[in-house]
Amino acid sequence: MKVLGIETSCDDTGIAVYDVSRGLLINELYSQRKVHAHYGGIVPELASRVHAKKITILIDKVCKKINISNEIDLIAYTAGPGLVGSLLVGATFACSLGFSLNIPVLPVNHMEAHLLSPMLNYKSIKFPFIALLVSGKHTQIIAAHHLGKYEILGQSLDDAAGEAFDKVSKMLGLKYPTGRILSDLAARGIKDNLYFPRPMLNHSNLNFSFSGLKTFTFNTIKNSILNMQKKANIAKAFEDAVIDILLIKTKKALQKTGWKRLVIAGGVSANNVLRKRSKIMMNKFFNGKVFYSKLKLCTDNAAMIAYLGSLRHKDVNSSLVEIFVDPKWSIDKLNLV
Repeated sequence: MKVLGIETSCDDTGIAVYDVSRGLLINELYSQRKVHAHYGGIVPELASRVHAKKITILIDKVCKKINISNEIDLIAYTAGPGLVGSLLVGATFACSLGFSLNIPVLPVNHMEAHLLSPMLNYKSIKFPFIALLVSGKHTQIIAAHHLGKYEILGQSLDDAAGEAFDKVSKMLGLKYPTGRILSDLAARGIKDNLYFPRPMLNHSNLNFSFSGLKTFTFNTIKNSILNMQKKANIAKAFEDAVIDILLIKTKKALQKTGWKRLVIAGGVSANNVLRKRSKIMMNKFFNGKVFYSKLKLCTDNAAMIAYLGSLRHKDVNSSLVEIFVDPKWSIDKLNLV
């Protein structure tokens, strides 16, 4: 069985083909980072226009490698969450292609795809497990009971962790896209030179808040005489605070459930410090394992959409082709669609 995956949730256009027997065959991606760099952030209207332009170029590349009409058994596309204009480009393209070629079409949840993306590399991951989904728009701790059943144990009440990284990077005068640049700068910082607060650690729930930490960082920058070393020290203190918050809350979730498997997914899962410290935590406290995607699959991509489509192929309604998107489609509401 071969699945064509289409990803257009935000500012990356992706087309991929996943074969149940052979694995990932094709993974094409067009990043709009340079397009939005001039504006210092994503412009939704511009993002959807670029998707509409680039998606046909990417599908042409795929068609040169595989006969879609004869070899593809299912088309899976991102239906949400995401920017509504971007989602509609992928949804209408997927449904039109499926209708014209008589191929069944399946809408899938972008966050579920992120959550399960490490399974592309680690076939040994078994349910149940705790997942830390951490990206530019979402920060959630999820109890993954089985395919399709996910319980949100905690989430950010304001900025997502990735969003906080981006905003602090702007404060430090770093160029967009900024999250990775901030981490590179933090690697040159002096540990414990500064200490930033860890909000909500003493709360009984597993929710996050990064707005206060962001404000504290802003005030530190405003009241400092900045040189590159000072910027690096601030970046280091901020990154350490964010990762402490993420892992302390995640540790509580693991203790609460008694599970010994942790999956970390989303764009921020590429952070090297987060990966190292989560591995240490799992070994030291749980004698367990942590899983994450290859670096190129941490950010938005169509490979994870195609893979999720292969897992959910039984959910297809072959008698109905309906364009469906939900910009706020929560991972714990999958059964309501």
